[in-house]
Amino acid sequence: MKEDPEQRERTDRIIEAIRREYGFVPVVNQVLSTRPDLFLPLSAASRAVLEGDGDLDRKQRYLCAISAATAVGGEYCIDVQTRHAIAAGATKDEVLEAMLIGSHMAMTRSQSYALRKYAENFGIELEPIDEK
Repeated sequence: MKEDPEQRERTDRIIEAIRREYGFVPVVNQVLSTRPDLFLPLSAASRAVLEGDGDLDRKQRYLCAISAATAVGGEYCIDVQTRHAIAAGATKDEVLEAMLIGSHMAMTRSQSYALRKYAENFGIELEPIDEK
């Protein structure tokens, strides 16, 4: 695929800004930056979700990101989002609570799947969930 020089220049500027801010460039950004046509829209979406205007402030957004990264086991994402949350004013206890929420949700998700199969295999009748 032929690379657009303008997209390459914008990509390189963003990568350097990330390097200055984090002190390194996350693997996801390193790899995606080889394709500016993909990197630029994904980078814009990431900024919109984590740093854009909305009802959640910057600290809350990063605490949510910590919780989600914890739930999916994103070791490197947990580290980066924790740094951002701290920079946005999050306390040590807020970060811990976000991590505990994420780990709790991961646990209950696995329990939900496993216990449904347990009930199915051992003839335990489950009440239907009212989805109003």
